[in-house]
Amino acid sequence: MENEAPSSFKKTLQLISIEVLVVSILFIVSLFVFALIAKGVVTGNEDTFDNEVFNFFNQFTSPGFITAMKFFTFLGSVEFLIPAYIILIAFFVIKKLSTYTIDIIAIALSSTALIFILKYFFHRSRPTLPIIRTFSTYSFPSGHMLSSFVFCSILAFIVIKSPLKTFYKWIISVLLFFFAITIGISRIVLKAHFPTDVIASLCLGIVWVIGSFYILKRIDREYITKKK
Repeated sequence: MENEAPSSFKKTLQLISIEVLVVSILFIVSLFVFALIAKGVVTGNEDTFDNEVFNFFNQFTSPGFITAMKFFTFLGSVEFLIPAYIILIAFFVIKKLSTYTIDIIAIALSSTALIFILKYFFHRSRPTLPIIRTFSTYSFPSGHMLSSFVFCSILAFIVIKSPLKTFYKWIISVLLFFFAITIGISRIVLKAHFPTDVIASLCLGIVWVIGSFYILKRIDREYITKKK
């Protein structure tokens, strides 16, 4: 029995180390890809890739598919996400989980501010001949992709912290990830964004979520320590 405790402790440490390693690699790779695409946007060297992806999705532009993509693009819009955030925050206020409430507000507002800052910094024009309405904001990065990924990541975090079985946690988290990806694809299909806008925004979303959760976790720990 005495040997079982140290063995269990070692396994826990190994799992934590692997998790930290995977998250760190994901953070670095995502940051690198975003920087690479951002450089291409500035120099104007992304046209070939964007055109190839547009041509690929042009094969599927049936009326039914376009309608489905319009629905998914709505789910990534502020018209949907703001009420969704309000409901989520209200739920945690009722449950008296103030830490979750503050964290959600901090991540949502900071990611929104980041979108506007980067859009006006890069000044990338939208694709020509969009299937949906004309736009008044710039193209890079994709606000829909970044915002929906951040929102789905928050939901996935809540699911992971819930008492659900591990299998269901994985299933729901993967579905949320693909839901966000589908919203990003809808922006490409509707020619509201260039494919590189969407890919860069996904990478930026990964970087922002990992960084935000890390910082907020540190702040929460310091607050709890001071409170004791």
